[in-house]
Amino acid sequence: MLDVAKRYPGGVTAVDGLTLRVPEGMVFGFLGPNGAGKTTTMRMLVGLVRPTSGRIRVLGQPPGTPGELARVGALIESPAFYPHLSGVDNLKLAARYAGVADSAADQVLAEVGLTGRARSPFRTYSLGMKQRLGVAAALLKQPSLLILDEPTNGLDPAGVSEIRELLRSLGQHGRTVLLSSHVLGEVEQVCDRIAVINRGRLIADGTSDELRAALGGGELLIAADPIDKAAACLREHRGVRAVQAADGRLRVDAEPSLAAELNRTLVEAGIDVRELRTVRHSLEEAFLELTGTDEPDPVPTTTTGSSR
Repeated sequence: MLDVAKRYPGGVTAVDGLTLRVPEGMVFGFLGPNGAGKTTTMRMLVGLVRPTSGRIRVLGQPPGTPGELARVGALIESPAFYPHLSGVDNLKLAARYAGVADSAADQVLAEVGLTGRARSPFRTYSLGMKQRLGVAAALLKQPSLLILDEPTNGLDPAGVSEIRELLRSLGQHGRTVLLSSHVLGEVEQVCDRIAVINRGRLIADGTSDELRAALGGGELLIAADPIDKAAACLREHRGVRAVQAADGRLRVDAEPSLAAELNRTLVEAGIDVRELRTVRHSLEEAFLELTGTDEPDPVPTTTTGSSR
C-alpha cells in the first residue's frame, strides 16, 4: 500500500498517508495502540473498507477482487459463525462459499487443535475456541497471505502457545502472515519483521532487535560496594549518560560494549563489583517509546468483523 488514507465523516482520520510493504514468505507484525488504525488498514486490505486516497495492491491485485480474495485468508476482529451449527458444519459451509472441498474443514480443525470439539455447536464454544475456529476458517483456502487481527484474543496460555507454534509453522512454509497483536511477547517470538503505526501513520519498521536498538541497545545493571562511591565514579565516566539507584543496584545508561571498561574503572577505584550484567530493552519499552503516552483518537466502526 502506498500513501493510503482513510477519513471518516466528522473529520476523523483513521489512516493518514500510510505506506506499508510486507515481504513475501514472512510473519510480519503490525503493532499500534488502540485506535492507531490497524484494523481499518486490515479491512482495506480485503476490500471491506475503501480508502479515501492512495493505492493498495495485495498479491498484485486490487483489494476485494475475486483474484485477491482467492489467495487471501483473513480473521479481522471477532469471527462470526452460525451459533446453532457445529464447528465443522460452519467450516464446511464456509468451504462451499470459498469453492473448496468439505474435507478442508477437518484438515484446518486439526491444525488449530479443535478436532475434539468439531461437532459441538458454536454457541457452546469459549472465546478462545471461537478465535481458533476463526483462524481455521481463514486457512480453508490454503491462502498465500493470511491476515490475522488479534488471533490469540481470549486464549489461555496453552492456547496462545499452540497458535504461536502454528504461526511459526505457517511462516516456515513460505506463506506470508500479517499479524496484529497487543501481546508484544508473542510478536517478538513469532514475527520476522514489525511495523509500528500511531495515529494512522507508520512510525517504525524493522526487526525487533532494530526497534530495541533505537533506544540505545540496553542498560547495565551493577551491584557494587560502596554503592554511593560507585555511583559517583560512574557518573564521571565519559560514556555514561545516567546512573540511577534501584533495589540496591545501579542502573547505568551506557552502551553494553563499555561493560569491561566500567568494571575496570570501579575496581581501580577500590570498589567491589558483585554483579555486572546487560539489561536489554524489551520490545514493550521500544513500543512505548515510539508511540508515546497520548491516547490516539477513537476510530468509528462502520463494518462488522469477518472471517474470510
